[in-house]
Amino acid sequence: QVQLVESGGGLVQPGGSLRLSCVASAAYFSFYDMTWVRQVPERGLEWVSSISFDGRRQKFLDSVKGRFTMSRDNTEKTMYLQMNNLKPEDTATYYCAQGGQRDWRQYDNRGQGTQVTVSS
Repeated sequence: QVQLVESGGGLVQPGGSLRLSCVASAAYFSFYDMTWVRQVPERGLEWVSSISFDGRRQKFLDSVKGRFTMSRDNTEKTMYLQMNNLKPEDTATYYCAQGGQRDWRQYDNRGQGTQVTVSS
């Protein structure tokens, strides 16, 4: 399995921005669609967004559309989640996951997560 390491989380005020990164350990990262999911303690994992293997297509949870964008650099084996206009309800641990929207659960491969806290 490709190993995934997230970074970039932190504490930010409502309306602020953060950029999360996910670095993969293997070159074949470029073969896979990739996904961001998030988790809050009282809820299960929630799909946030996915990007195709070539970066040409992205999909987003309705509540983050227009605020979040995804990108990837396959030469650097890195994926990004740019989060703008953050809201308190975005507070969660964010994980990058192998696979796309339909199959990330089947791969069952996520990083260790990075905490995002949106609070004034």
